[in-house]
Amino acid sequence: MNEQAQSVDQRFESTPAALSSWSRQDTTWMLGLFGTAIGAGTLFLPINAGVGGFWPLLILALLAFPMTYYAHRGLTRFVLSGRDGTDITDVVEEHFGLSAGALITLLYFLAIFPILLIYSVALTNTVGSFMEHQLHIQPPPRIVLSLVLILGLLAIVRCGEQATVKVMSLLVYPFIVALAFLAVFLIPHWSGGILSTASEMPSGSAFLHTLWLAIPVMVFSFNHSPIISAFAVDQKRRYGDHADERSGQILCRAHLLMVAMVMFFVFSCVLTLTPAQLAEAKQQNLSILSYLANHFSNPTIAFAAPIIAFIAIAKSFLGHYIGASEGLKGLVAKTGKRPGAKALDRVTAAFMLVICWIVATLNPSILGMIESFGGPVIAAILFLMPMYAIRKVPAMRKYSGHLSNVFVTVVGLVAISALVYSLMG
Repeated sequence: MNEQAQSVDQRFESTPAALSSWSRQDTTWMLGLFGTAIGAGTLFLPINAGVGGFWPLLILALLAFPMTYYAHRGLTRFVLSGRDGTDITDVVEEHFGLSAGALITLLYFLAIFPILLIYSVALTNTVGSFMEHQLHIQPPPRIVLSLVLILGLLAIVRCGEQATVKVMSLLVYPFIVALAFLAVFLIPHWSGGILSTASEMPSGSAFLHTLWLAIPVMVFSFNHSPIISAFAVDQKRRYGDHADERSGQILCRAHLLMVAMVMFFVFSCVLTLTPAQLAEAKQQNLSILSYLANHFSNPTIAFAAPIIAFIAIAKSFLGHYIGASEGLKGLVAKTGKRPGAKALDRVTAAFMLVICWIVATLNPSILGMIESFGGPVIAAILFLMPMYAIRKVPAMRKYSGHLSNVFVTVVGLVAISALVYSLMG
């Protein structure tokens, strides 16, 4: 009788969950997606999106949710269309063949890994500066500080994917509170700021040019494609045939939270600062927090800014690590070598640690260029590849015929063309 009950329990555990109610795990993933997307880039968004004036910013604010939601839903559906338990690197191979699979896996890795390196540098700079200027203590040598910080984050990663996502979701809470606090703190200082440009409607060509160049900024400020594959695999494991429906619900809530929180912060900043001040911040290459701290000479902001930046960078590092490690493991698999899962995890972690440590210690200035080259690749994988699959892959044909597909394709082409134009310029 006990054996029979045990077998029933085992069958029950292996059965995908029903869509009866929203679970704690769904909330964890929602905040994990938010955590990957909303990072250090958010602190530059008010400057990059606001310098174009009021009307382009208003259009971008209206486009933010559909751009983010439909693109990431398309990529999630692409991963869900593969065999059970397969991540994005295997699904690409399954649908497009070995050669295309290897190429896209390589591009996927090269698009995400440099961002991980940038976060390693930014993390070391932020903590070093905080110790020196706010705590008034001499930071340890850069080679030691960078190693301690990266080891600390990789220790979280070594606890497993679920633990990593949980830590990210926990870090989101103080970040949301901090963004909300800053946005509310600025309300008494609203002076109209960007509204001074509202009466001046730009010419059609100038307006479209500003919007064209600003769309990639908005796209990548909300980008969390590196964690989408792991998210989709977990949804398929948990919900089986209902994975598409539940993942869509989680994505929708995550994106509503992102857009509402970030756009409130952005508008609060641009209503406080004039377009000339935003342009000055852009020229000085400062985040909005650093510029506001200098602008108000406020010790609270001066102390809070690096802490908020640290939380933003740390949680984005964790999210991008999941994507980068997935890409690296996929590349190893494409070589024909099939090491054990534990051995592959150790090799991946060691490789990431060494490269991130070296780059964080050297603090090179070329990383911005590397990130720019990764931009068009991420846009192609996030926007265009799932839309191409809808037309070519039988398992995805059920999603064809929707206007959202046209919208995602157009935004993807606009983002890629603007990024290429910026690089050439």
